Amino acid sequence: METDIPTEEIVSSTTIYRGRVLHFKNTTVRLPSGNLYTRELVEHPGAVALIPLLEDKVILIRQFRLATGKILCELPAGTMSEGEDPDTCAEREIVEETGYKAGKLRKIFQCYLAPGYSTELMHFYVATELEAGPQHLDEDEVIRVYPTPLEEALAMVRRNEIMDAKTTVGLLLYDEFERQKHH
Repeated sequence: METDIPTEEIVSSTTIYRGRVLHFKNTTVRLPSGNLYTRELVEHPGAVALIPLLEDKVILIRQFRLATGKILCELPAGTMSEGEDPDTCAEREIVEETGYKAGKLRKIFQCYLAPGYSTELMHFYVATELEAGPQHLDEDEVIRVYPTPLEEALAMVRRNEIMDAKTTVGLLLYDEFERQKHH
């Protein structure tokens, strides 16, 4: 990794909008050249995504996403509350969205989703030893649980039927680095 890349110095930052979860900022930075430039940033508290495994199935969810105008097939995921750690969020989100309680949660990686404009860091967990129970959806959520054979979920990614980035990344990395270790 290169370590000699200069960083940008923040000169000023103005909050344009402060929402329930997202905050939008115009931030003026001084580039290494000395020139000033404005960056538009979205501040996000971070999130978790879960890869819940039940025998040979992965528990996916389906929900309507207004930004796409489509019903998407996704891994369960959720935004961390202010001050909440990722482990606690993962425990909460799997029950809320799927109804399953995880006997074991294991963090496998984390990544920025769109570092060109957002601070969102997503933490990915494998959830096993699942125990079924009722969903505890947020008031504004309509989610259907969709248990899918893992091989079929991977085929859906290859056929571009799963169009959600976190789901694509989570399933492919789980398959490549986690599942293959045990075969």
